[in-house]
Amino acid sequence: MVRVVVDATPVLPKPSGVGLYVLNLLWALRSLQASETFSLGVAYQPSLKNWLRGNLALPEALAVYDDVAVLPLPVRLLNLLAKVPRNPVLGQLEHRFGQPDIYHGTNYAVYPCRHSQRVMTIYDLSFLRYPEYVTAVVSTYSQRVQQCLGWTDLVVTISESSKRDIVEYMGVSPERIWVTPLASRYADDTQAVSRAVKAVDLGDRPYILFVSTLEPRKNVVRLIQAFDQLKNKHRIDHQLVLVGQKGWQFEPIFEAIAASPWKHHIRHLDYLSDAEVAYCYKNADVFAYPSLYEGFGLPVLEAMTLGCPVVTANTSSLPEVAGDAALLVDPTSVEDLAEALGRVIGDRSLRQAMIAQGYQQAAQFSWTRTAKLTLAAYRSLL
Repeated sequence: MVRVVVDATPVLPKPSGVGLYVLNLLWALRSLQASETFSLGVAYQPSLKNWLRGNLALPEALAVYDDVAVLPLPVRLLNLLAKVPRNPVLGQLEHRFGQPDIYHGTNYAVYPCRHSQRVMTIYDLSFLRYPEYVTAVVSTYSQRVQQCLGWTDLVVTISESSKRDIVEYMGVSPERIWVTPLASRYADDTQAVSRAVKAVDLGDRPYILFVSTLEPRKNVVRLIQAFDQLKNKHRIDHQLVLVGQKGWQFEPIFEAIAASPWKHHIRHLDYLSDAEVAYCYKNADVFAYPSLYEGFGLPVLEAMTLGCPVVTANTSSLPEVAGDAALLVDPTSVEDLAEALGRVIGDRSLRQAMIAQGYQQAAQFSWTRTAKLTLAAYRSLL
């Protein structure tokens, strides 16, 4: 029987981003074990801070898995050891999680296992294409990814757009790259969504919604400027609701809010539960996602899953995810963004047509499909 071990180190106590991908992939792979012939193991490493405290405990979300190997070294130290492929410590660690046929590194790296086929997930190449939009930590990915590609047997990525970037910027052969698209974390469960209403007070005004980390790549300043245009020119009754934690270089976003003549109609909600975010999607008039670059653009799919019409950028992977169900705009044009948002707000028949198309588009994506494609990628190596 084929043994697969997936690195779940990116899973944090409050999972987001890569951590959510790993959790959903693990859940879907586990559900396939009843019909497919493979065994699934999980590897986990503590952060340096937890390791120094002697805390090797698993995040609660991983406690449901029986076959888990906690590697007794922190990520940072193992990253250093991985630079020496013949290091005997790595061989001992490989033995610790059962000498798998496949070891899947899920966060831009995979260790140079001696006896396992090595799979590495690369989500996007923002650190190469747009280094001005990434943190200092992310900017160091290039060297690490290039090094790991020297021993990686197969690359998994999340969109055809990212695959093209990996071929062009990293020189990887297209035959070595498998695309496994993501899926929404939500189902269109009206009852579950309605239960969140008490926790989220959005007032009586209709609203334009944005959901993501507040950072330069997400293009929130231009969204605020487009909102100002709509308020000034068309006197819309809407507020702008920004849902997401502060990322790096978030200060210009809050400066733009403070400078807006409509600042009292702009609201920022920090980290919300899944149900609370779903409530925001479900009740928004339109979802705005003018991101400058995305490996996938999961919030677009989440909005469509929950019946919210979408205006998003015409760049990177976003047209691939949105299909014909969204209005696509030049994300560098405040005017184009304002015009598209105004169309959705002002045309109820267009809005209803976009909601129906959004449901159809979102139905093409599921975590079961993601897991099946990932399993096919594994098997291509055996």
